[in-house]
Amino acid sequence: MWCSRTNRAGGLLALLLALALLAAACADDPLEEDPDDDPVEDDEPDEPEDDEPDEPDEPDDGDAGAEEAGPVTVGSADFPESVLLGNIYALALEEAGLEVETEFNIGAREVYFQAMQDGDIDVLPEYVGSLLNHLTEGGLEAETDAEELYADLEGELAEHDVTVLEPADAQNQNGHVVTAETAEEYDLETLSDLEPVAGELVMGGAPEAVERDDGLPGLERVYGIEFAEFVELDAGGPLTIEALETDEIDVARLFTAQPVIRENDWVLLEDDQGLVPSENLVPVVRDDAVSDDLTEALNEVSAALTLDELLDLNQRTELQNEDPDLVAEDWLTEQGIVE
Repeated sequence: MWCSRTNRAGGLLALLLALALLAAACADDPLEEDPDDDPVEDDEPDEPEDDEPDEPDEPDDGDAGAEEAGPVTVGSADFPESVLLGNIYALALEEAGLEVETEFNIGAREVYFQAMQDGDIDVLPEYVGSLLNHLTEGGLEAETDAEELYADLEGELAEHDVTVLEPADAQNQNGHVVTAETAEEYDLETLSDLEPVAGELVMGGAPEAVERDDGLPGLERVYGIEFAEFVELDAGGPLTIEALETDEIDVARLFTAQPVIRENDWVLLEDDQGLVPSENLVPVVRDDAVSDDLTEALNEVSAALTLDELLDLNQRTELQNEDPDLVAEDWLTEQGIVE
């Protein structure tokens, strides 16, 4: 009996010893997780370094502005030089990569500047003194300082949401022209010389000269000139030129840079009392259409445009009847503005 009990106890003791060894072996298993490790973190997939979604690239401001702005519309007045300048501006802007539309021969300043105010025209060729006189409703006093006129124009245009760019050296004023025969007959050299004989003479020109201050009102106010008659024709165009050639009129309102004056040996009467202000050529642009590319292109045109250049250009369009678009392209190419 005793032997039987001893064997059972020995068997139980052996079993317990085996279990203890097994437990110790499990505790020392090199494949077991380190108790300091976080099993949850190890079981999760690796996360990206930046857990915020990538934002799309911002569009380039210049590109976005060009897409939103749409085409630039270049306009002009209804006389040859303005149409020529409009073509020059349009081609220069196209070369700068802008989409361009044109609306030429719109009419007088009273019409085309209103079109700009209405948003139908973005760019116009203009003349410093005449535009300033228009904006001040004839309140412009005679000034010979071109820089002062330009500064005044900047201020006036700002009130209309329009920007004036750099002026050209070239200018083209309203002038009063007679034939050599008329000048000799009446001994005419200046506008002051007209005063005692104006009652015997007929003047002709653009219809707006009837109301503009540098037209009939100014001639009477500054010089005391009152003509026998005024014939409404066109703005320095073929009607006025033909009327002077055929003696239908005695005094023609033309532009001082028109080549027809020197071509016919006509006499441009000196504005000795300073009625007509400086008329440097300038591009004017609606504020909404202004961009760096546009500004750079048009300022480059102004920098190249001298009085001699303007006279040569007008010679080709007005006397040789060349296409103003082709003349504009030739000149821009010569100046290196267009390739």
